[in-house]
Amino acid sequence: MIISDALVEQHIHGAFGIDFMNCAEDELLYTAEKLAQNGVGYFFPTIMTDSIEKIKERISVVKKAKQLQKYNSAQIAGIHLEGPFINPQKAGIHPKNYICSLDEQIYKQIDDEIIKIITLAPELDLSGNFINYLRNKNIKISLGHSLGNDLSQVNQVTHLYNAMGAFSHRGESSCVSALANDNIYTELIADSLHVNDDVLKITFKTKPSDKILIISDALPLAHSDKAKLQFACQVIYNKDGKLVNSDGIFAGSSMLLCDMVKNLAEKQLLKFEDVIKYTSSNQLKYHNLKNNLKVYWNDDYTIQKVEFV
Repeated sequence: MIISDALVEQHIHGAFGIDFMNCAEDELLYTAEKLAQNGVGYFFPTIMTDSIEKIKERISVVKKAKQLQKYNSAQIAGIHLEGPFINPQKAGIHPKNYICSLDEQIYKQIDDEIIKIITLAPELDLSGNFINYLRNKNIKISLGHSLGNDLSQVNQVTHLYNAMGAFSHRGESSCVSALANDNIYTELIADSLHVNDDVLKITFKTKPSDKILIISDALPLAHSDKAKLQFACQVIYNKDGKLVNSDGIFAGSSMLLCDMVKNLAEKQLLKFEDVIKYTSSNQLKYHNLKNNLKVYWNDDYTIQKVEFV
């Protein structure tokens, strides 16, 4: 048996059939309890592109749930706002009609101290004022759903390789910049679907080990018996573990972080201690969080039990 610190989900849209864009406080609290059973000590409910009114409502729900939390559940560490300040050309499943320009006055309508990470397209901030405003509020800025390649004003990139400028040996792109910059944290969906195993290996060899943040990007279909679900103003289908919309566009993952630990360790894509570093230690340090969980792993990389500390 191996013991690790808590896993940290910094990019998760829901699980167990519960959608963070539509759930009530008690459903969010239930999800937090279930996540703890799956080794998660902290999580950042991820709010995606929608109307300003809907985003404000979601922020309110997350804040109320955080106030009601008990110690024996995964703790809400803050909100990850993925959109609406993204590039329409890399929207993915984000509803394009709700995408906003990078305007400080628009953001002030939803501004709240619980927002800790914002995924945006920095190339659309032509003046630089919007990102500077966010940085002054100590929000972590993440390049994502973007065609930009200038990482000088960001802390990280969102789900490397997905919804960004593709790798090219002939020119600059989001992927090339993220791989080449040793100071930038990189989110990585390690379900072997969003990113091929060989590309995962290349990434692990390329990026400094303290700058890799494995995320689940889990959708409400994760750990759910549902075959399809309404999400982001459309129906998302579970096709043998691959979550797609009716056009076949990739959505988030059907796995939680613990499933990705098992996936990477079983395939020996990483040593187990490195898997834990990328799913736990790096995140705890990055967000300045105190470990709150002991996770006991079986030899087959499943979780036997958790203990709160």
